Amino acid sequence: MVKRIFDGAHDGLRGWLLQRISAVVMALYTMLAVGWLLLHPHPDYTQWAALFASNTVRSITLLFLLALFAHAWVGVRDIAMDYVKSAGVRLGIYGIVIGLLVSYAIWAVRILWGF
Repeated sequence: MVKRIFDGAHDGLRGWLLQRISAVVMALYTMLAVGWLLLHPHPDYTQWAALFASNTVRSITLLFLLALFAHAWVGVRDIAMDYVKSAGVRLGIYGIVIGLLVSYAIWAVRILWGF
C-alpha cells in the first residue's frame, strides 16, 4: 500500500490556471472600462453614479476585484515559496496577505453596495 504524503503537488498547476483565468477576467473588465470611458470622455459624478447604480456593473466590478485578489494571492504565494526559506516566516507572510485580501474584499463589498 502506498501512502501519499501531501507535499503541495498540483498546487503549481492550479495556481497557474487561477492566474490565467483571473488575468482574462481582469483584461475583459479593463476593455469594458476603457470602452465606457471612450463613450464618456469626461465623466462627471452623475455619470459615475448612474453607472454604478446598476447591480450588473457592481457585480462585474466585484468579480474583477476578486480576480485581482486571487491573482495577487498566487503571485505572493509563489514568491514566498521560492524566496522565503523559513516555514514560520512564510506562514506569517501568508497570514498577513490573506488577512489583507479578505479585508479588501469586505471593503469592496461595502463600497459597491453601501453596507
